[in-house]
Amino acid sequence: MVLDKLGGSLQDALKKLVGAGRIDEKLVDDVVRDIQRAMLQADVNVKHVMALSQKIKQRSLKEEPPSGMNPREHVIRIVYQELINILGKSANVKLAPQTIMMVGLQGSGKTTTTAKLARYFQRKGLKAAVICADNFRLGAYDQLKTLCERSGVFFYGEKDVKDAVGIVQRGLKAIEKFDVKIIDTAGRHALETDLIKEMENIHQAAKPDHKFLVLDAAMGQLASDQAKAFNSSIGITGVIITKLDGTAKGGGALSAVSDTDSSIAFIGVGETPDDLERFEADRFISRLLGMGDLKSLLEKAEETLKAEDFDMESMLSGKFTLKDMYKQMEAVNKMGPLKQVMSMIPLGKLGMKVSDDMFAVTQEKMKKYKYIMDSMTDKELEDPKHINSPRITRIARGSGTKYDEVRELLKYHKMMQKTMKGMGGGGKFNMQKMMKKFGM
Repeated sequence: MVLDKLGGSLQDALKKLVGAGRIDEKLVDDVVRDIQRAMLQADVNVKHVMALSQKIKQRSLKEEPPSGMNPREHVIRIVYQELINILGKSANVKLAPQTIMMVGLQGSGKTTTTAKLARYFQRKGLKAAVICADNFRLGAYDQLKTLCERSGVFFYGEKDVKDAVGIVQRGLKAIEKFDVKIIDTAGRHALETDLIKEMENIHQAAKPDHKFLVLDAAMGQLASDQAKAFNSSIGITGVIITKLDGTAKGGGALSAVSDTDSSIAFIGVGETPDDLERFEADRFISRLLGMGDLKSLLEKAEETLKAEDFDMESMLSGKFTLKDMYKQMEAVNKMGPLKQVMSMIPLGKLGMKVSDDMFAVTQEKMKKYKYIMDSMTDKELEDPKHINSPRITRIARGSGTKYDEVRELLKYHKMMQKTMKGMGGGGKFNMQKMMKKFGM
């Protein structure tokens, strides 16, 4: 998950509220101090941390909880709201024809992100094309061309041509029939005068609808200087933060956005072409605090999975066979790394954590379950009631597993069948009931 350390520290801070008998000034002070420590360790700007702390404390001690909400829930809600306020509103990126200009320093992940962004719009049903206007970095042309070809995105570039503005002008004519046109500009190791001038000239020639600044999550407080300089030059309309899936603190890049008149547009959460997420502050903070993000999970499922991958209506009606469970495991694998998918599912109890070791064990167990089901007959997969002791012995031998592991799978299936039925409503997918069950 993104920003594991910060998320874990914030969840630990809020744990004190969950277990508290009453809310008083001392408890609020303790929670605020823990939040301050977590934010500062994540490299969030001190100015933003102190403003956040003051607002949380003031609101927690003076505001009356809304009807139907106890004081503990009220304070957690305040923390959630104020964390969202630090990040600001999401950038207004519509699924419509547009021209986008990508800017940033060398090493920020701009070229990779350009290809990912084109892939994002492509997944949403728009025809996307990319122009390589980075004639400064050796290998930029070949890298972007390769990335685009892998995703089936149209690429325009002129290798070894030094006139970046000319490349953009000719490129825009060549891709004028495409819905989304993305221009990858050159970067430098520092904010040099010639870089700023070239960006301004490209900006004038392309007249882009959006200018996205790409920031590396590991930049820390230096991200603020970059954001101000690029914004002053061409007027940034959105920020894309890369490498948030790594060990980087990330807080500096996140809080740097408030130093511009823009907001976060996308975040990079992995290395594959599909690992670029549209940024929504409320969803991001919800995941950070361990509250899950069912909306993003469902959106990812809609983008990744086909109708035959899931017969949701049938499963929620209670008819959840081992074949359905097998398909479910296959579907989870299609959606990305297990840890990334699991970060979107509410943990049920605030502060509950799933360690890397637990993820590894779960991943290994899922593989073993598939081996076991591969050794079953169609009749057994359709109705596990047919699986008696001799059949369990046969299945264990055929899958290279143990008798108890087959029994464990059958027990897990029974639990899943009961859970699925409990989420349904007369055979129809009851989203409201599901959200309530997860405490959303």
